[in-house]
Amino acid sequence: MNFIAFLILGLIAGAIAKMILPGKQGGGWIMTLILGVIGAMLGGWLGNAIFGVGVDEFWSLSSWLLAIGGAIIVLLIWGLIFGRKKRAEA
Repeated sequence: MNFIAFLILGLIAGAIAKMILPGKQGGGWIMTLILGVIGAMLGGWLGNAIFGVGVDEFWSLSSWLLAIGGAIIVLLIWGLIFGRKKRAEA
């Protein structure tokens, strides 16, 4: 898969991950899309390391599932680190 197709896959995967995992992760939609691209890379790497399947083809179901799964993982980690902090009320 070429670089542009990989970016598009990551952007769409980030948007889908945000719809699956709504909440206050912080950063807005732009950061969510960037995290989607990072998640697609993570998903491809984990899929290749664990299952021997990578993000190879744009229209492959395994590519989409790995990219969305990676984006969800990255969004969860982002939310834990930079999510909306609760104020302690006295």
